[in-house]
Amino acid sequence: MMKTNPVMAVVGATGAVGVEFLNSLEQRKFPLAELRLFASAKSAGKTMPFRGALLTVRELTDQSFHGVDMALFSAGGAISRKFAPLAVAAGAVVVDNSSAFRMDPEVPLVIPEINPEMIGRNRGIIANPNCSTIIALVPLWPIHRVNRIRRLIVATYQAASGAGAAAMQELLRATQAALEGRDHIPTVLPHPYAFNVFSHNAAVDPQTGYNEEELKMVRETRKIFNDPDIRISATCVRVPVLRAHCEALHIECSDPIDSGRVSELLSGAAGVRVVDDRDRNYFPMPRDASGQGDVLVGRIRQDISDPSGRSIAMFVAGDQLLKGAALNAVQIAERLLA
Repeated sequence: MMKTNPVMAVVGATGAVGVEFLNSLEQRKFPLAELRLFASAKSAGKTMPFRGALLTVRELTDQSFHGVDMALFSAGGAISRKFAPLAVAAGAVVVDNSSAFRMDPEVPLVIPEINPEMIGRNRGIIANPNCSTIIALVPLWPIHRVNRIRRLIVATYQAASGAGAAAMQELLRATQAALEGRDHIPTVLPHPYAFNVFSHNAAVDPQTGYNEEELKMVRETRKIFNDPDIRISATCVRVPVLRAHCEALHIECSDPIDSGRVSELLSGAAGVRVVDDRDRNYFPMPRDASGQGDVLVGRIRQDISDPSGRSIAMFVAGDQLLKGAALNAVQIAERLLA
């Protein structure tokens, strides 16, 4: 049983997601006996604001988890693989934001709006899905649960925040340089970022041609939906936006379905806000999705290329740092207290 007021550790506290861990915990009034912040040696000694006080960041070591009940990790797969088992051995439950454990059959991969029952089946580690997967599946689940989605085609428009705080800074510097007519050599991402769009920087599988980000969406969707037969193809792209991902989703359902029924299913669905104003041509945008926790859904329309009436097209936007990462993890933590 988890304590009502646990001692919580945040690993990777100074990163972009780590900052949002603290913001989400504070805004949602998460009950805590103590919050401990950990990062690399170079960040140790920094202070971060939380609930009117300044907390000092400590260096992450093998001994960091003594007395910790719950830990939120966002420091990369290598750190998670090394330190998450140490945290579990010390008695903590870990909610991990990296890809290290997502496809481990013994580790629940959780979006609370979809499969909260999996949280109670953890053996010490719960995995947070990939951001693009979360933003797609939150609005697809209300449809899938009543009319099974047989096929999903997705194209993503992914923000700089998905590559971390350094990529966000690179976008700002590159944009300023472009506006001033100066050259800017990228050091974080492989291509010039200002006023440019390029394929996601994850490694490409030489056999299939799909990159790792795209394959994550395929594998994780099947695991979260508990549906190994769903057919999925993804194209993931970086766009010059700071922190909200957008995605074009095309689904084929088992039975005929129309756009009105989809809008009805999504209206009031947990974690979803319908933004679908055809008269004003107003639909989900990154600027509206940023800084809030819902996935915005619009452009809901019949896919006219499918005469069977089983296919729907839509467009979604969600804050990559919040619902795509920190907020989803904090919602999992809240369920652990329930």
